[in-house]
Amino acid sequence: QVQLVESGGGLVQPGGSLRLSCAASGLTSTPYTIPWYPHAPGKERELVAKISGTGGATFHADSVKGRFTISRDNAKTTVYLQMNNLKPDDTAVYYCGAGRFYSGASDLEYWGQGTQVTVSS
Repeated sequence: QVQLVESGGGLVQPGGSLRLSCAASGLTSTPYTIPWYPHAPGKERELVAKISGTGGATFHADSVKGRFTISRDNAKTTVYLQMNNLKPDDTAVYYCGAGRFYSGASDLEYWGQGTQVTVSS
């Protein structure tokens, strides 16, 4: 049974940092791309970062470039999203997903339950 579990969210002041984790279990040996999608009320879900199954390729959206960094542990079972210089606009529930043939959110085969990030003074 595949399971993705996000953690690390919380309340932080503007300019602060958080590190989100997406722990994956039950995935087959086939490499899965893992993206992060924040979803805020009234806004569309928008990709902020993704990492390839091997961890060799990453993408960061322009809105977070230089502030967020996606990485993967050596065992490739946990993906991290280091979030620095957080802004109120970053407030959202952050979801990770997993897909073997990923080109967009609709291609994801699995989703986590989400972790809330709130940036407020």
